[in-house]
Amino acid sequence: MSSKEVKTALKSARDAIRNKEYKEALKHCKTVLKQEKNNYNAWVFIGVAAAELEQPDQAQGAYKKAAELEPEQLLAWQGLASLYEKCDHENAKGDLPGVYQKLLDLYESVDKQKWCDVCKKLVDLHHQEKRHLEVARTWYKLIKTRQEDGADKQELYELWRKLTKLLAEYIEDQNNETQQMLLTAFENALDLADNIPSEDHQGLYRHFIQCLSKLPHETSRLKNACEGMINIYPTVQYPLEVISLHLIESGSLTDEGQQYCCKLVEMNSKSGPGLIGLGIKALQDKKYEDAVSRLTEGLKEIPLCIAGWCHLAEAQVKVHRPKEAILSCDQALKNIDNHSAAGSRRHQKNLCLLLKAEALLKLSDCESSEEAIRILDQVSDTDNTPGLLVLQGLAHLNTGAVDKATKIMEDLRTSYPDLAEVHALEALIHFTKKDYLQAEACFQRALEQDAEVAEYHYQLGLTYWFMSEETRKDKSKALTHFLKAARLDTYMGKVFCYLGHYYRDIAGDKNRARGCYRKAFELDDTDAESGAAAVDLSVELEDTETALAILTAVTQKASAGAAKWAWLRRGLYHLKAGQHSQAVADLQAALRADPKDCNCWESLGEAYLSRGGYTTALKSFIRASELNPDSMYSVFKVAAIQQILGRYTEAIAQYQLIIKKKEDYVPALKGLGECHLMMAKAALVDFLDGKAVDYVEKALEYFTWALQHQADVSCLWKLAGDACTSLHAVSPSTVHVRVLGVLLGQQEGSEVLKKDELLHLGGRCYGRALKLMSTSNTWCDLGINYYHQAQHLAETGSSTDGLTELLEKSVQCLKKAVRLDSNNHLYWNALGVVACYRGIGNYALAQHCFIKSIQAEQINAAAWTNLGVLYLATENIEQAHEAFKMAQSLDPSYLLCWIGQALIAETVGSYDTMDLFRHTTELSMHTEGAIGYAYWVCTTLQDKSNRETELYKYNILQMNAVPAAQGVLCKYVERIQNYAPAFTMLGYLNEHLQLRREAAEAYQRATSLLHSTEDQHTYSVTVRNWGRLLCSIGEYDKAVEAFKSTPLEELEDIVGLALALFMKELYKESSKAYERALTVVKSEQDKAHVLTALAITEYKQGQMDTAKSLLFKCSILKEPTIESLQALCALGLAMQDATLSKAALNEFLKHTKHKNDYHRCLLTSAICALQGRSVAVQRQAAKAVHSNPADPALWSLLSRVVAQYTQRNAKGGAVAGAVAHVLDANHGKKALLYTAINQLAMGSGTAEDEKNISLKTIQKAAFLSPDDPAVWAGLMAACHADDKLALVNNIQPKRVDLHLALLSAVSASLKDKDILQNYNQSLEKWSLSQAVTGLIDTGRISEAESLCTKNLKSNPDQPAVILLLRQVQCKSLLESQKPLPDAVLEELQKTVMSNSTSVPAWQWLAQVYQSQGMMGAAEMCYRKSLQVASQQGNWSGKLSSLLKLALLALEVCMANVSSDHWSSLLQEATSEALKVCFCPLAVFLQALLQFNRKMGARETRRLLEKVVYQPGYPNSIVSTARWYLLRHLYAKNDQELIDVLVKNAEAHSDKRTLELNEKLSSQ
Repeated sequence: MSSKEVKTALKSARDAIRNKEYKEALKHCKTVLKQEKNNYNAWVFIGVAAAELEQPDQAQGAYKKAAELEPEQLLAWQGLASLYEKCDHENAKGDLPGVYQKLLDLYESVDKQKWCDVCKKLVDLHHQEKRHLEVARTWYKLIKTRQEDGADKQELYELWRKLTKLLAEYIEDQNNETQQMLLTAFENALDLADNIPSEDHQGLYRHFIQCLSKLPHETSRLKNACEGMINIYPTVQYPLEVISLHLIESGSLTDEGQQYCCKLVEMNSKSGPGLIGLGIKALQDKKYEDAVSRLTEGLKEIPLCIAGWCHLAEAQVKVHRPKEAILSCDQALKNIDNHSAAGSRRHQKNLCLLLKAEALLKLSDCESSEEAIRILDQVSDTDNTPGLLVLQGLAHLNTGAVDKATKIMEDLRTSYPDLAEVHALEALIHFTKKDYLQAEACFQRALEQDAEVAEYHYQLGLTYWFMSEETRKDKSKALTHFLKAARLDTYMGKVFCYLGHYYRDIAGDKNRARGCYRKAFELDDTDAESGAAAVDLSVELEDTETALAILTAVTQKASAGAAKWAWLRRGLYHLKAGQHSQAVADLQAALRADPKDCNCWESLGEAYLSRGGYTTALKSFIRASELNPDSMYSVFKVAAIQQILGRYTEAIAQYQLIIKKKEDYVPALKGLGECHLMMAKAALVDFLDGKAVDYVEKALEYFTWALQHQADVSCLWKLAGDACTSLHAVSPSTVHVRVLGVLLGQQEGSEVLKKDELLHLGGRCYGRALKLMSTSNTWCDLGINYYHQAQHLAETGSSTDGLTELLEKSVQCLKKAVRLDSNNHLYWNALGVVACYRGIGNYALAQHCFIKSIQAEQINAAAWTNLGVLYLATENIEQAHEAFKMAQSLDPSYLLCWIGQALIAETVGSYDTMDLFRHTTELSMHTEGAIGYAYWVCTTLQDKSNRETELYKYNILQMNAVPAAQGVLCKYVERIQNYAPAFTMLGYLNEHLQLRREAAEAYQRATSLLHSTEDQHTYSVTVRNWGRLLCSIGEYDKAVEAFKSTPLEELEDIVGLALALFMKELYKESSKAYERALTVVKSEQDKAHVLTALAITEYKQGQMDTAKSLLFKCSILKEPTIESLQALCALGLAMQDATLSKAALNEFLKHTKHKNDYHRCLLTSAICALQGRSVAVQRQAAKAVHSNPADPALWSLLSRVVAQYTQRNAKGGAVAGAVAHVLDANHGKKALLYTAINQLAMGSGTAEDEKNISLKTIQKAAFLSPDDPAVWAGLMAACHADDKLALVNNIQPKRVDLHLALLSAVSASLKDKDILQNYNQSLEKWSLSQAVTGLIDTGRISEAESLCTKNLKSNPDQPAVILLLRQVQCKSLLESQKPLPDAVLEELQKTVMSNSTSVPAWQWLAQVYQSQGMMGAAEMCYRKSLQVASQQGNWSGKLSSLLKLALLALEVCMANVSSDHWSSLLQEATSEALKVCFCPLAVFLQALLQFNRKMGARETRRLLEKVVYQPGYPNSIVSTARWYLLRHLYAKNDQELIDVLVKNAEAHSDKRTLELNEKLSSQ
C-alpha cells in the first residue's frame, strides 16, 4: 500500500469516527497497520474507536502503543487521560498521575491554560488518594505559575483559599512540611483578602485558628492569630474561647488570660472557657464554693476540658466533697486517655490521680483506701515525693495495715524530719493504736511546723476528746482545737459535728448544738449522724417545722436505698401526726436502705396497722421478729394481729412463745384467753358444744393466771364473765368446766363447775369488774348473765323465788346500762328481750324498749325481729309480719327474721312454710329453724301419695332435703338433748339415708326419753322403729327384746318380732309369730305379705311343698302382691321347675307394668338360663337395657350375663360394665369385675395391648371392693394371663409369686359369708385350681403338691382336687420324657372319668396321651372335651378343644406321616372353629398346613400374606406367619416381595424375622 493509500485510509478512519462508525474506523486502521505497524495516527484512532465501543483494554493498549512510538505527541496522552477519566479501569488510579504529569510537561511550553487545567486535575486526584504533600507541592506550582503569568490578587486569594480547604481536613495526619505549607496558605489568604472585616474573612480566620489549635507546637502562632482576630473582630467569642482554653489547658492562665475569660463571660454568661477561667481564679483566691459553681457550669459547656475537671476536683476536695471529686477525677482521666497526645498529659494525669487518692482517703472506708493504694501505685515517681508517700501511709493506715504505714512514716521521718505531714502521719498511727499521749505530742509538733492546717487541729481535738478520764470530763482542750479547725476550714463538716456533741453532751446548750449539727449537715449532707442529731434536737425543742424541712430536703435528694435515718424519722413523724399512708411510704424507703433493721419493720407494721392493713402489718411484724427473735413486742403484735384476723390457732402459738419467755406477761395471757374465748364462740355457732366447753375452760385458765398477776384490771374480770356466760345455750349435761380455785376465792386447786355454777361465777366476775370500773357495757353484760341464769333455772324446774329474783336483777342491771348510755340500741334491745320473758311478761315495756332501740339505730334488724316476735306472741299476726318484713329489708341475711316469717307461714298454713324453714338452714344454723325444717321434711316424706308431684320433687329431691334436714337436726340434738320428737325425726331421716346404725341410736335416745311418758302409743311406735332398725343392723337379740317390750297387739309389732326371730334363724318361732300375725291382719294386701313371709320361713325349714302352697294362696287372693309372685318364681327356679317359674313370671309381668325392670329382667334371664337358652339370656338383658338405658343395674346385669353365657360378645359386655360404672358408683363396683372378666375373654390382655386393660380394671375393682372374693379370683386370672403373655413375648413374668397371696385373699374374703354357699365353694375350688396351675407353670411343684394335699386332708371327697394332685404328680414324670406305665395311665383315666364333665380334664388327659405318642387316644380325648363343651354350651371350651385338636393334627402332619386323616382332621377342626367365631389361630393353622403340604405353592403365599398383611391378627401370630412367609419367598427367590416383607418386619420390630433374613441372604 502506497503512502497515499495510507493517508486515504487514515482519512476514512477519521471520517468514520466523526460519523460514529467506530467499527468501520477500526477496519481502516487495521488496514493501515498491516502496511505500517508503527503508524502513530492509526494507533490513536484505534484507541478512540475502541474507547467508544467500550473496549477499554484495547483502547489502553492502542494509546500506550502510540505513546511509545512518539512520546512527545499529545494525542495519545490526551486519549489515555480521557480513557482513564471515563472508565474505572484497573490501572487508572496508578497510571493517571503519570499521564497527567506527562501532559503537564508537554503543555508547559505550549498551552498554559491547559497546563493549569491538568494541574488542577492532578491535585484533585492526589486529594482523593490523601497524598497531602503532593497536593500542596502541585498547588504551590500552580500558584507560582499563575503569579508568573501575572494573575490578579483575587485569583491568587481564591487559589490560596482553595489550598486551605484541600489540606485543613486531615491536618493531624500530615507531616510538618505539609502543615507549614497549609499555615502559609492561610496567612497568604488572609493577607490577600480584600473585604476586611467580612464574614468570609472571619470564617477564614476561624478556620486558621481551628487548625492552629490542633497543632500543639504552634502555640505562639496560635496566640498571635487569636490576638489578630480579636483586634479585627472584638465582639466575636471564638478567638477569645480558643486562647482562653489554650491558656487553661496549658496551666498558664495569666492576668491577661483572666481578662479574656471575664470578657467572654460578659459577652456570654454561659461561655464554657470563660466560666472555667473564672472558676480557676476563684480557686486561687480560696473562694471554693464560687469555684465549684463556675467550674461545674463551664464544664457543662465544654466537658472535654481536662484542666477544668482537675481544678473542679481540687475545689471539691477543698470543700470536703470527696465523692464528687472522685467523679471529676474520673472524667478528667477519661478525657486524658481519649486524648491523642496522652504522653504529653502525664503531669495532668499524675495530678488527677493524686486528687482522686486524696478524695478516696477522705471517705475513710477500707474499700476506698485500698482503691487509693492502687491509684497511688499508678502515679510516676511516687517514692521520690514525700507528699505521695504520706498519702500511701494514710491509705495503709485506713486499711488497718499499721505496720506498712509505720514503715513509710519512719522512712519519711529519716528523710524529712521537719515535714509537718510526717509528724501528722505519725500522730495518726499513734491515734489508731489509742496511744493518745504520743498522738498529742506528734500533732503538736506538726502544728509547730504548720499551724494553719485545720486537719491537724481537728485531729488533735479528737485526740483530747478520746483521751483519759480527766480529759473526757473536761473537754475544753478539745473544744479549743475544734474551734480553731472550724475557723481555719469552714467547710469541714465533721468538726462542727463534734462541736455539736460538745454543746449537746457537755455544755447542755441544745440550741447551739442544733446550730452546729445543722452546719455540719449543710456542709456534708451524707453525714447521717449530724442530720439525725439536728432533727432530734429540733423535735426536742418542739421545732417540728425545721425538723420536717430537713427531712424533706434529704429525702427529696436521696436515691433509692439511701438516707435511712431521714426516711425513718419522717415516717415516725407522719405516723405520730396520723398521716398513715405517707408514714408507710417513708418507712418503706427506710427499709430499702436497711432491710434488716427490726425497728424499721416494727414501725412499718405500726403504720400499716394504723391504717387498717392487718395482713401487711402482720408480715412486717413477722419480719421484725425474725430479725430480732428476742423482741417480745414484735411477737406480741404478730399474735394480736392474727387474733384480729381470726387466725386464733396461730395467734395462740405466738402468745405461747411469749409466755415461755415471760410467764407473767399479762397482755399475752389476756390474748390467749381472748383467742380461746373467740374459738369457743365460733364452735358454738357451728354447734360444736364439746369443743366450746374445752375452749372456755382454757380461756378461764388464762384469764385466771392474768388476774393472779394483775387483779385490778377491770377488762380481765369482764372477759372472765364473758367466758362463763358464753355457754348459756349449751345443754347442762355437756357443761362441766374445770376452774382454778383462785377464781373461786380458794388458795389452790381447781373445781369442776356445772352450768348453773358457771353462770353464777360469770355474774360474780362482772360484779368485780363493776367495782373496779362502772361501765354501761359491763352493766348490760351482767343483766344478760342474770337473764341466762333465770333461763337455766326455768329449764331445770328450780325454785320460782330464785327465778323472780334473778329476772328482777337482770331488769335493774339493764336499766342501769340504759341510764348510763341511752343512745346504745343494744342495751334497749336486751332490756326488751328480758321484759318479754314469761317470768316478767311486761309486753308494754318490751315494746317500748324495742321501739327505743330502733330509734337509736335505724338499721336494726334484731330489734325489728324481736318486735315481730312480741307481736307474734300476742297473736298480732299482721303486725308481726310487717316487723319481720322490715327486718328482712334492713338485713336480708339476718336469720331470726326469716324464722319468724316461717312461723307465721306455719301458723296461717302457707305452702311457703317449708321453703322458708329451708332458707333459714341455708343462712345459718339455729335450733328453731332446724327443728322446723326437719318437721316439714319428715311430714312430706310420710305422705306417700305425693311422690310424683312437682312439689315433692322440688322440695325433697331437687333441694336435697333429707341430707340437709338430717345435718341440721344432728346439730339440734347436740344442743337440745331432752326433746324426744327431735330424736325420732333424726332416726327417720337417718333411715332414709341408709344410716341404719345411727338411726337405731337416735330411736334408742327417743325411747329412753319417752320411757316414763304417759303417751304409751308414742312410746310403742318409737320402740317399734328402734326394733326394726336393730334388726336391719344385725342386732337381732336386742330387736327381739325391743319388740317383746311392746304389748304385741299391733300387726307391725308382731311382724317385727317374727322378722327378728327369722333373722336369728329361729324359724319355728318365726312361723308361730307370722301365724299370730295372720290372726290380726285386716287387709288382703297385708295378708299376702304375711303369707309370703311365712312361705319363705317354711322354705328355710325345707318345707318346699308347704311354701309352694302358701305362695299359691297368695296368688289366688283378690290383690296378689308382686313380692309373692316374685317369691313363687324364685321358688320355681330353686326347684328347677321351669313351668312353675314361667307361670309365676307371667303373672308377675301382668302386675309390674314396666316397674321393677331389674327384677323382671333378672327373673326372665334366669328362666332362660334354666332352659339352657344362653343367647336368650343375653337378649333379655339387652332388651331391658334398651328399654331403660339410664338404669345402671341393668347395664351391670348385661355385662355379667355376657361374661357368663355369651363370651363371644365379650367386647360388648366390657362396654356394658363400663357404662354401669359411669352411671352409678355402687353398681359400678361389681360392674368393674364384670368388665375385667369380659376384657379377659376378648383378649384385652394380649401382648399388643401395652396398657393391659383387664389387669388395670381388676386392680381398680379390688381397690373399691376389697371384701369381694370374686374380685380377688379375677385378679388371680388376670395375673396368670399376664404372665403367660409375657412368656409368649420372651419377657420375664412380673407376677410369678402372687398365686398363694391371692389365694389367701380369696379365702379371707370368703370367711363368715353364710349366703351363697355353693357359689362360694365353687369360687374357692376354682381359685385353688388356678393357684396350683400357676405354681406348676413356675416350677414350684412341691408347693403345688402340698397345697393340694392340705386341701384334701380337710375334705377328701373332692374329685377336682384329686385331679389337680394327679396333674402335679405327673408333671415331673412328663418332663422326664420317659414312657408312663400302663397302671399310671389307667389311674389318670379313672381320675378324669371322675371329672367327666370337666373340659380341662379331658384336654389335660389328651396332652398326656400326646406326650406319650398316643395320637389316636389324644384325638379321642379332645373329641370328648369338645362333646362336653357342646353339651354345656361352653363356647370357650368348644373353641379351645377345636384348636387343640387342630394343633394335634398339625403336629402329626409336620412329622410327615403319610395319612390324609390328620390333614383332613386339621381342616375340619379349623373350619369348625371359624364357624364359632373369627379365629386368627385357625386361619394360621390352615396356612401352616398348606406350607407343610407344598411350601412353594401360590396358595401358601396367599394364606400367609392374609395373616401378615390383613388387620385383626395378633402380633404373635403375625410374627410367626411372617417367619414362614419369608422362607416361602426365598424358596421362590422373589426378591421384590422379600424386600416388602423385610420392610414390614422392620416397621413392626420383628427381630426374629430380620435375623432369619440375614441368615438366608448370606447363603
